[in-house]
Amino acid sequence: MSELLLPPEHRYAKIIKEKLNDDGSELSILNLGPTHPATHGIFQNILLMDGERILEAEPTIGYIHRAFEKIAENRPFYQITPLTDRMNYCSSPINNMGWWMTLEKLLDIEVPKRAQYLRVIVMELARITDHLICNSILGVDTGAYTGFLYVFQFREKVYEIYEEICGARLTTNMGRIGGFERDWSPKAFELLNTFLEEFPMAWKEFENLFERNRIFIDRTVNVGPITAEKAMAYGFTGPNLRAAGVDYDVRVAQPYSSYEDFDFIVPVGKSGDTYDRFCVRNAEVWESISIIKQALAKMPEGNEYHANVPDYYLPPKEDVYHNMESLIYHFKIVMGEVPIPVAEIYHPVEGGNGEVGFYLVTDGSRTPYRLHFRRPCFIYYQAYPEMIKGALLSDAIVILSSLNVIAGELDA
Repeated sequence: MSELLLPPEHRYAKIIKEKLNDDGSELSILNLGPTHPATHGIFQNILLMDGERILEAEPTIGYIHRAFEKIAENRPFYQITPLTDRMNYCSSPINNMGWWMTLEKLLDIEVPKRAQYLRVIVMELARITDHLICNSILGVDTGAYTGFLYVFQFREKVYEIYEEICGARLTTNMGRIGGFERDWSPKAFELLNTFLEEFPMAWKEFENLFERNRIFIDRTVNVGPITAEKAMAYGFTGPNLRAAGVDYDVRVAQPYSSYEDFDFIVPVGKSGDTYDRFCVRNAEVWESISIIKQALAKMPEGNEYHANVPDYYLPPKEDVYHNMESLIYHFKIVMGEVPIPVAEIYHPVEGGNGEVGFYLVTDGSRTPYRLHFRRPCFIYYQAYPEMIKGALLSDAIVILSSLNVIAGELDA
């Protein structure tokens, strides 16, 4: 981008003019995004370049801002769920479950153990797909397309499980206040067992393709490092924080949905660079597989898949068609005509990218008085200009890829 295309008052224009006057070297402006495949979403970085070296970066977001928080404040509580799974759509069910747990905390609802375990299974499947997408795309950004093509079929296998559970694949709208809308079918468990049998071997092959690959190591080691202190100062959570050496995980620090019943390790890195972020996500996939297997092995007997809360739990659709009382309950719940206590609460869950939080203030009306989504992407993306300063342009691409910035979550 030519200096002439920048407003005269833009600070980069002034820097270029001063630099030229100083030593005659030539600087340039480069637009990385907003519509560019390397940006992994619709957001812009205006880069001040000295050849291939990045001197400064100025991020711009908001290109797909959909005003989810304001929309949510004008919707009954049940109609907010489709907003949550359109934030980080790579792990939609985690957002769905986090929203239901927020409402259950508000309404003081105890979810049956079996429903909690089913939630754990579906959240860990979502974490696997999130990390699978992030790490395989990081491979693409370093020039290795094969790994992405090989493991992507297993994301589809997880989506088939979603589809059997709720009828949807990408944006799932899964679950209900108190549990699930229906019990899982035998086919859902059959698909899950098949996935657990086939996926580990493929994931091991994926790891072998990258973790000791000289080209990949050269492209990622000591690229985009961030210290633990700096990461915490920015508000990092999730794999990006753990890669810097901080073993904070919401599932351990503030257990929910019976995560305290399962044994798993919280993988941590040391340097907080691109390679550590990659390895932490790889290791977390193995822990997710272990958690799912434990949940299946410890699954309580019976078929309890939701709490007994008729004032808040949508009745079965077949009853709505034939039973007047069910029709009335369905209408009241969907349209927000059920009593909601006045409260101020916050509930976090460990999302694919870190702590996804729901800050909810209610005034007793049919819609939230205030609902704020804590989106980890929005928080850690603020560190990106600092992380790429002094790096090469090609480094900026893989750093962004390893952070796993999801535009839908960034701009919600």
